[in-house]
Amino acid sequence: MVTNNLTPADVYFGRGQTILLERERIKRRTIQQRRLMHHENAA
Repeated sequence: MVTNNLTPADVYFGRGQTILLERERIKRRTIQQRRLMHHENAA
């Protein structure tokens, strides 16, 4: 079983999926911001 760096309490109380979705949202936003910064600097 892979917990993806979640605490056992988070998994037990059912917060695991919510935390993973939030991390994925943050990750996508960060990548988008980096892309924009790179694009601005390259222009």
